[in-house]
Amino acid sequence: MSTDLSVSARLKRPDWFWHLGLTASVALWYVAYTQLIPLSEWITSLFPVDRHSHTGEAIAFFFYDVPKVMMLLTLIVFAMGVVRSFFSPERTRAMLAGKREGVGNVMAAGLGVLTPFCSCSAVPLFIGLVSAGVPLGVTFSFLISAPMVNEVALVLLFGLVGWQVAVTYAAFGLIIAILAGWVIGRLHLEGWLQDWVRDIHSGASVPAAVEGERLTMVERYKLGIEAVREIFGRVWMWIILGIGIGALIHGYVPQDLMLQIMGADKWWSVPAAVLMGIPMYTNAAGVIPIVEALLGKGAALGTTLAFMMSVIALSLPEMIILRQVLTLKLIGVFVGVVGTGILAVGFLFNLLF
Repeated sequence: MSTDLSVSARLKRPDWFWHLGLTASVALWYVAYTQLIPLSEWITSLFPVDRHSHTGEAIAFFFYDVPKVMMLLTLIVFAMGVVRSFFSPERTRAMLAGKREGVGNVMAAGLGVLTPFCSCSAVPLFIGLVSAGVPLGVTFSFLISAPMVNEVALVLLFGLVGWQVAVTYAAFGLIIAILAGWVIGRLHLEGWLQDWVRDIHSGASVPAAVEGERLTMVERYKLGIEAVREIFGRVWMWIILGIGIGALIHGYVPQDLMLQIMGADKWWSVPAAVLMGIPMYTNAAGVIPIVEALLGKGAALGTTLAFMMSVIALSLPEMIILRQVLTLKLIGVFVGVVGTGILAVGFLFNLLF
């Protein structure tokens, strides 16, 4: 009984309590964020290693980036959880259904940035878009941009390697999503969907009242908190794994070796980076620390971006999931078109920078 009363009391807290609590939480977040460097240095000093040795560099990198990425992820996932309350899957389908290719590709790619769907959500979202009558090419633009150019990738890139790289990544990620979706749409490959997906009624209606339109701000805060619990619970282990790999690269991998593999003067560096990225299973938050470490070791910008894009947009686990709705031929076209775009980005930026 007491537990029920406690839950009821929490649910009935006044709006001002939530607004004040959110303001205080953001202030505490900022104070803690400014202390991450001293914290990492203090933790590193507890280990019996030379701070400037390979091991010391790796330890400092790890204990600085883990809380940094976790804090950035928590903040941005909460914010986008609130934003997502304005963009439910029903509204997404409603906005895209009936749009022409071209305009629809641009809209779909843009919505992919605003809606934080990871590759784990690709199958149900793909089915939902197809069932609403969204053209196949438009759907692929969303499918590409949602994991590749999501808010986590952009914010973490901005925080870790600067706004120039973040803007570059966003611009060319959107270009790839738009053009790849448009090309796939022009090929008219609807017949290459799995039979059960193709048989879904393409004229399915969209609910007139979209869920989330009449939510209060406190209710949206609660959705943001729930998004943190759900997404953070799924990705935290991959963040730590990615940061661990990044720490090893940062601390141990010789710079000469990294330049041989991912140097701008090697024509095969970009294809090699893409091939290395495909078997990996992580997301934007997990791959960012690896990207930071690679750039710090002197890897070319274009090669590094190509690696990141392949990890996020062409991962083998995602292909396994998509196999449930796409035939192998359509998956091959998807990989070929997106892979070509990623290679073009890598070669272009290695040429320009």
